[in-house]
Amino acid sequence: MATTQSNPQERTARELLTQGRPLFLGVDGEGAAHYWDSYEFAVAVVTVDGDAEKVELAATPFETLSEWCEYTRSERGWETGPNVGGSLVGDLVRAVEA
Repeated sequence: MATTQSNPQERTARELLTQGRPLFLGVDGEGAAHYWDSYEFAVAVVTVDGDAEKVELAATPFETLSEWCEYTRSERGWETGPNVGGSLVGDLVRAVEA
C-alpha cells in the first residue's frame, strides 16, 4: 500500500465534504477523526465504526474552527491534535506547558 493512500475515515470524510483533501484536525477522546473543509466551513466527524456526520459551523453556536476545537476538547477531549493554525513555536510552547 502506498503511503499516499487515505485511511477509511479520511475516505468517508472526502465523500461528505467538497474539498478534495480535507485537513485532518485530529482524533477526539472517543476515537472519532475530525476533518476540516475550508470551502464549506464544515467539519466531518467520522467514528471508528464508519459512522459520519458533517457539521457546518453556521448551524452551530461556533463561529470559528478554533471554537469548534475547544468545544470538542471540553466534550470529548483530544487523543491526537487538534492540528490547527498556530505555528511550530506555538505548538512547542503548548507541548511544554502540558
